Parts: sequence; C-alpha cells; structure tokens
Amino acid sequence: MASADKYNVESAEILANSALHLPIAQAAPIYEQLLSIFPTAAKYWKQYVEAQMAVNNDDATKQIFSRCLLNCLQVPLWRCYIRFIRKVNDKKGVEGQEETRKAFDFMLSYVGADIASGPVWMEYIAFLKSVPAANPQEESQRMTAVRKAYQRAIVTPMHHIEQLWKDYENFENSVSRQLAKGLISEYQPKYNSARAVYRERKKYVDEIDWNMLAVPPGDSCKEEMQWMAWKRLLAFEKGNPQRIESASSNKRIIFTYEQCLMYLYHYPDIWYDYATWHATSGSTDAAIKVFQRALKALPDSEVLKYAFAELEESCGAIQSAKKLYESLLGDGSATTALAHIQFIRFLRRTEGVEAARKYFLDARKSPNCTYHVYVAYALMAFCLDKDPKFAHNVFEAGLKDFMHEPVYILEYADFLSCLNDDRNIRALFERALSSLPQEDSIEVWKRFTQFEQTYGDLASMLKVEQRRKEALSGTSEEASSALESSLQDVVSRYRFKDLWPGSSKDLDHLSRQEWLAKNIGKKGEKLALCNGSMTIGKSPSAPTNNFTASVKVVYPDTSQMVIYDPRQHPGSVVPPSTTPANLAASNLSNPMAAVVDGGSANAFDEVLKATPPSLMAFLTSLPAIEGPMPNVDIVLSICLQSDLPTGQTKKSTTVPSQRTAGPAPSTSDLSGSSKSHPVPSSSSFRPRDRHLGKRKDQDRQEEDESTTVQSQPLPRDVFRIRQIQKAARGGSASQTGSVSYGSAISGDLSGSTC
Repeated sequence: MASADKYNVESAEILANSALHLPIAQAAPIYEQLLSIFPTAAKYWKQYVEAQMAVNNDDATKQIFSRCLLNCLQVPLWRCYIRFIRKVNDKKGVEGQEETRKAFDFMLSYVGADIASGPVWMEYIAFLKSVPAANPQEESQRMTAVRKAYQRAIVTPMHHIEQLWKDYENFENSVSRQLAKGLISEYQPKYNSARAVYRERKKYVDEIDWNMLAVPPGDSCKEEMQWMAWKRLLAFEKGNPQRIESASSNKRIIFTYEQCLMYLYHYPDIWYDYATWHATSGSTDAAIKVFQRALKALPDSEVLKYAFAELEESCGAIQSAKKLYESLLGDGSATTALAHIQFIRFLRRTEGVEAARKYFLDARKSPNCTYHVYVAYALMAFCLDKDPKFAHNVFEAGLKDFMHEPVYILEYADFLSCLNDDRNIRALFERALSSLPQEDSIEVWKRFTQFEQTYGDLASMLKVEQRRKEALSGTSEEASSALESSLQDVVSRYRFKDLWPGSSKDLDHLSRQEWLAKNIGKKGEKLALCNGSMTIGKSPSAPTNNFTASVKVVYPDTSQMVIYDPRQHPGSVVPPSTTPANLAASNLSNPMAAVVDGGSANAFDEVLKATPPSLMAFLTSLPAIEGPMPNVDIVLSICLQSDLPTGQTKKSTTVPSQRTAGPAPSTSDLSGSSKSHPVPSSSSFRPRDRHLGKRKDQDRQEEDESTTVQSQPLPRDVFRIRQIQKAARGGSASQTGSVSYGSAISGDLSGSTC
C-alpha cells in the first residue's frame, strides 16, 4: 500500500481476505505488513495465528501470541490462545493439565472482566470439573477450585451471568444442600448487583463497533460517535457502579482503557487520560509506562512529550524530563521556536538563570529563531529575574532583526509601558513607522494613537491622529474625505475600555454614517439600505448629472413559496398542491384542507364526520387562506366566540317558566343578537326573580359585545388578531358565569351557570 493511503480500511480488508487463500509462506508478509500499520487489530492477529496453527507451526504461533496478547484484550483472540495451549498440553498428562490451568488463570486475569467472557468462564469451569481426582483430598480440592471459579464468575457483569448463576446453584445443591443454602444466600445480593450493572453496561457496550480498525483521528461522523461511546463507557466504569473494592474497580478501569486503545490507538487524548488517571490514582510508574507506550504509538506528538516531561519533572526525574525536551529540539535544523522557548523555561526552573541565559544566546543564532524567542526570554528576565535592563537589551537586540514585525513592535511597546518610559515608547513608534510599509503599519498606528490618547496632551493627540490619517489615506480620490475630522474621532479619543461617550443608538448611528461617508464617492455601486434601494452615486467632483446606473434588484418568486410542514423530510419534493395559490383555491371549498396532510385522507374523513354541521357551515364561510397558515389557537378562539346556531331550544323553554308576564324570548334574544328585551310587570317581581333578571341582563350585554366584535371582518394583521384574542380571554375571565367548551373538532359544547 502507498504511504499516503496506508490507513485505508477497504484496502486492508482486501489484503486480509486475499491472505486467507494463500499458503502461509506467501500470506505471512501480508500479515506482517497489515499488523505494522494496525498493531492492535485483533482480528488480523487471530487470522495470522490461525494460519500458523493450521500448519502446526508451534514456534511461530508462540512468537505471534507473545507479540499480540497483552495489547489485544479481545476474547476471540484469547480463546484461540487457549485452544493452542490445550492442544499442546493434552498429551502431557498431569503436567499438561497444570499448564493449561495456569493458562486459564492467565487469560482470566486479563479478559475475565470482559462483557463477552461468559464462554471463557464456562470453558474454565468445565475444564476444572474434567480434571480427574485420585483420592478424596484431590476431589475436595477440585470442588473448591470449581466453587471459587463460579463465585468469581457470578459477580462479573457479562452476557451469560444468569446461566452461570443457575449452574452455580445446581453445583452447590449437588455437593451439599445444607451448605448450598448458606452460600447461595450469601452470593445472591452480589449476583443481583452484577446483573443490574450488566444491564447498564450493555447499553454502553452496544454502541461500540468492535470491528473498527485503529486509524488516525478524522472528521467522519462514525469516528466521532465511537470516540463518544468509549468516553461514556469509561465514565461509567470510573463511577464504580457495582460498588466493589477499589482494587477490583481499578482493574476493570484499566481493562476498559486497554480495550479502548485497541480502537483509538492514534488518539493522544485517550493516552493522556489513561496516564493521568494512573497518576491521580497514585501509580506514577504505571503512568510513565503509559506515556512511553503513547510516544511509541505517536512519536510525532509534541503535546504528549510535553505532558510526559511535566510528569517526570513533577516526580523529580529532572534528567528524564530534560531528555524529552531535547528530543523536541531535534538536531537543530527543524527546531521550532516553541521548543526553544519551553526549553529555556525548563532550564530556568531546574538549573537557574545562567543556564537559561546561556541557552538563549545559543538559540538566537539558530536559523529557525523567531521574534517569539526574544519576547519570551525578555519577559522572563523582566518578570522572574527582576532585571529590566537586561530585558531592555534583549528587546533592542531583537529589533535589529525584527523591525519589520508589527507584533514585535507592539510587544516592545508594552514592555516599555511597564517601565513608564514614555519617551522611548514614542521613539520606538517613530522608528517603526518610518520603516514599516503602509499595509503593515495599521496596528502600530492604532497603538500609537491609543497611547497618545491615554498618556499624551491634547496637541500631541490631535497631531498623531492627523498623521495617522495622512499615512493610511488611500487613493487621492478618497484623501480629502479621509483627512476630514469626524465625530467618530472624538468618540475614539474619549472612550475608555467598555465605557463609551454616548448611547448605543447614537454610536450605531455614527458607525453607519461613517460607513456611508467611506462609500459615498464610489461609482457604479448602488447602496441598499433598510431593505430598500438608495442610489448614492454622485461623486463630489463629478458633474451634477452624472448618476450611477441603477442595479436591478432580484426579488424572490413568492408564487413558489410553500407552507412549512414539520412532517416534511429534508430533500423531499414538495407537491404542487402545497403552493399558497393552490392552497387558497382549495380552501374555498374546504378550509380544513390547509391544515390536514394530503396523505392522511382517512383521518381527515373521520374529522369531518365528527364535526357538527353548524361548525362546518361556519368553516365553509371563511375566506381563502393567502400566505402563511393562521394560528390554530386564534381560529379556535374565534370559533368559540361565534354565535353558532347550536341546540339552545332547551334554554328558551325553561326561561318562560320563570316569567309571569311578557312574551317569551326568541332565539335571537337568547343569543344576544337583539337589544330589545321585554319588561316584566311589577306584580311578577320577587327578590329571587329580581336577582335572576339582573344576571340575565348582564349575560345578554356580554353576548351583545361579543356579537359586535364578531360582526367585524377578520383582520389579516397578526398583531390585530392577537389583540382580539387577548380581549376575548380577558372578557371570558371577568364573566360571572363559567362556560366550558369541549373539543373544537368534535363540536362538544357544555355550559354551566352559577
């Protein structure tokens, strides 16, 4: 594979598949090539070792296992290792059985905490049960070994934990029912805790792609999702959800980190987190080993080298840390300025001022030495060594080589400001501005102006501002306007940090006017202001009749706009029937069609069946919808306020029974559409009737007011509609009687009076 494409996963899979059909002599170089690129690919190691086992090449098999087992904690690879060990030791009798038992213990110490290690535990227990016992003592030892294996397995969150618990119960009952009762009751809570943790653990494990190859970090979504999945699993394990002792919990965390590095092998943050976790846990030696492995995996990672050197220095291993810094320096030809700076700081911390000064004098001769080295060392001498004179000399020495660097000039000016040396600051600005080209002097002029505005008198302040305008003025056409004073200059002079001499509205207006002033002399442009069009094309020196040609403004085709539907998926084709024109046409016959999806005709038919005829009559009389969809709440509010001819005949039959004189009220009287009401005779008045009459008059008045509002045409202004809605809500809240309405779709209506 080509060097630029060596991490191509598809090419690697093709090579691995082709090696399956080749003799081991031809396949071995392919496997070696793949594993040099993907050293943690357990599936390639397993494929390689199985090819060696197929030809009974035991020596090569052992060598391969010694290279991969400790770095690839994957159950299928380790089970392959057990198969090889059992095949080798099957014919060695008792000695072979002991070797096999040790191999099982070795395997379980590394992958026994894996969520997929259930078959390994079962195979181990079956092996222990198959060991022959020549006497009762050996039988007792075998039973004890089997019991310990079961008890270790049933407290491990893994896939086959329930089956192992059942097997353990059967095993204890087969040995001694009396002893089994006590042991089972002792381990039942531990098993329940492990099973609960397993269910939680499985949620995190299921998000991980166990066939993923370790490639450098990219920007693909899959890689980011895998990174987040591993981060969540690590956080879960660090929380010790099973509440086991710290030694067992740490062992499980280490196992999870090791598995994570099989797939995120090229991620420096994972290596750093792993080493930092070891260091915070008190295992500095383990953290150092992790950093060593990290630098072997990522030899070009500067940040990991700095982190490793930081750990070594914090532990007092100064020489080890110095070697790491020297490795960052390299051979000198490719040394970065940052490496010089950090090594100077390290020498200053560990060996003193003279060692740092000596190295600086050597580093300044390097061809890769930039102004950053001068600035860093000068500030170090000023702040740490308390030697402003030497720092001033360093800045002056750097000025010979970096006068063309505006940033260096500004850093030097800041240093002189700390010394309150205003005379040398002005001299520095004058020297720099006399040599810098116009395009590089903008920031220097800005800082010079700010300095004079802060520390200079009014005359020097105005003089520097004028010089700045003259130096930075553009073409001769813009020179006259650029040299003019403006109110913005006054704002700049009299502001301080985030304090401004004026309101935000005034400052925005000044900024806008300043922009207009800069563009007022441009020809052939049309300035669009406030979403309108304004042609400012007349130059001060141009004839009065020389106006710019108008630029055509392209407006969107509103006829192609569609009603927003959140159910519509991105990229889907919008049918022509969803355009505003077609929707408006369809609403003439059925206004409800605008709010119901065209694909759900059956549901819409059910709605129509449940809609009362009076409500349907009201909906069909509504105007066509033009533009955006109306707010459903507003429409329902209008519907509830409408004078619908619902079944109110019952009310009209009960009211006359309460009156002794006068004609019976009509339907229009009850609905509030008429303001003429019959006056009952004086002989028919009783205290109860008088109170009831007042309340009925109040109800009629409120109904009259709602009718007056509803008689007006529905406004198209959204703000006006909201006002009507708020007024309706306020009116309903102030009524003495309460009216509760059912669903607007079903048309259920219920009223209750107090």
